[in-house]
Formats: sequence, C-alpha cells, structure tokens
Amino acid sequence: MKLTVQPINFEIAKQLEDFINKKTARFGRHLREDDELNIRLSVVKPATNLNKQADVRIGDMFASKTCDTFEQAIAEALDALDARIEKRKENA
Repeated sequence: MKLTVQPINFEIAKQLEDFINKKTARFGRHLREDDELNIRLSVVKPATNLNKQADVRIGDMFASKTCDTFEQAIAEALDALDARIEKRKENA
C-alpha cells in the first residue's frame, strides 16, 4: 500500500504523521502493495470550530470528514472507508 499525505498550507507535525501511520496500518491487510491511500488535510474556516477537514481516497472509494481535530477527522474518514472495504469484501 502506498500512503500519500498532502497537508494544504501547513506543515504536518511529527505527532500527526505518527498518528496517520498507526491508523492506516490496519489497511495493509485489505489492500495490495500497489493500491494507493491518499489523505488530504486542510483547514476549512480558520475562525470556527469544526474546521479541520480530512479527505481520504482509496482507489475508487472516498470519504471526507470535518471535525475539531485532524486526528478525529482522519479516524472517522478511515472508519467509514474500512466499513466499505469490509462490505465490498463480503459481497465478493
């Protein structure tokens, strides 16, 4: 699995990078080595709460979540995609 993280207009902290690596590790069992997992992080409206957005794409599947923290947005988007992968796996 190829992981790409794209922070928009900010530097990603080591702690956030470690969190992403930990959360995405579980997808290694479902995805092939050449599959791509792309995460795009951005701040939607800097002056408000719920302004951290994570867009996650795995192949043709996509999830986008906006939360108070990047960690929460990433976790929720990955959980949504994990459920879709499990569903697709059961139907195959």
